[in-house]
Amino acid sequence: MKASGIADLPLHTGHVPPWLISIMRKLTREILKVMLIEYRPAEILRRFSNPFWFQAFNNVIGMDWDSSGSTTVTTAMVKEALQALNAGLRVVGGKGKASLRAPDELEVVGDELGLTTGTLNKLKEVSKLAAKADNALLQDGFKLYHHSLMLSERGEWVVIQQGMDEEAGFARRYHLAWFAGSEVVEEPHSGIASDSVRKPLNLTSSDSRDAREVIKDLVNESPSKLVNELRRINAYLKGNKTLLDYLSPRRRLPEIPYYRPVRLSRALLSNLNALYEAKPLTFKEVLLTRGSGPEVLRALSLISELVYREPPSINDPVTHPFTAFKYAYAIGGKDGIPYPVRKDVAEAVLRELAQIVRDAELGRKERLRAFKALRSLAPKDIRIQV
Repeated sequence: MKASGIADLPLHTGHVPPWLISIMRKLTREILKVMLIEYRPAEILRRFSNPFWFQAFNNVIGMDWDSSGSTTVTTAMVKEALQALNAGLRVVGGKGKASLRAPDELEVVGDELGLTTGTLNKLKEVSKLAAKADNALLQDGFKLYHHSLMLSERGEWVVIQQGMDEEAGFARRYHLAWFAGSEVVEEPHSGIASDSVRKPLNLTSSDSRDAREVIKDLVNESPSKLVNELRRINAYLKGNKTLLDYLSPRRRLPEIPYYRPVRLSRALLSNLNALYEAKPLTFKEVLLTRGSGPEVLRALSLISELVYREPPSINDPVTHPFTAFKYAYAIGGKDGIPYPVRKDVAEAVLRELAQIVRDAELGRKERLRAFKALRSLAPKDIRIQV
């Protein structure tokens, strides 16, 4: 079982001071230099696909051990460093409006890495489907506000996303990878770990395969017919005991969050019409069509379950909790946990890493071999399959 996939992080509002930003920027760059000497691009991507490893990386460069800001700051640092190093890896996207620039940034990065048109179009599709996966297919109460895609010159990719549950005061981070699932539709996450478990609508699950097939067929039905079905379902969910009472007790469980009436708005009808006119032949085509947002997919999931008896999964894609707190002892943390960042220690680490890289580039790898020997002392809790 791999410690990777999803992490819940509390929301912090503090800013990173300029002096620490400078240290984090330098540490990120030097660590990546060593990694680029040691590993192929795919091996580096596999490490970033693991949220435990990602959190450890974040801690080592001095960011908070448990902050939601660790995702946005760390990905921004990695994005900047890889661009400056002109490596065979790049990062596009980011927080808020920056996430929307991912397709345009892919065009620029595609030229830099020499990607073919086919590979570039595939990566744009991956970016769109990944956002749909954690915003519409997996409806767990976290609204996406960060989307970054890390890619190699061979077209391998990792998506790191984050959503926010403002009411609970937590953020959740999602890692998806090219090797994990089928077309970013089924089981797309590169492993799973979280400190809380919910009962989400989970259309990414393999257990939702039949429900996804029903939904694909439903969008090719007349929107007026679907609206009539939803009216019946709304009546049932509001407590009308004369409707749908052939259902099994499981489908009556009130604590399932997605069991709530659907608002039959003009927007919903417009989206159903857009899907109907597109006539998608596969579920992936459904997701790539305008109108396949969270509320539409929730509505169609209710019809699939309550009318056609094909329920979607309500299992949260979580395997076990984890913490990477021990790695916060490297140089300390921004908010003083476990202790304030030791600038002198960080600078000593930077000097040593820089010397390792200089020696390796000149063919002298004694320091690098000594550095690698430290693995025997390292914790065994981050296991990366390469």
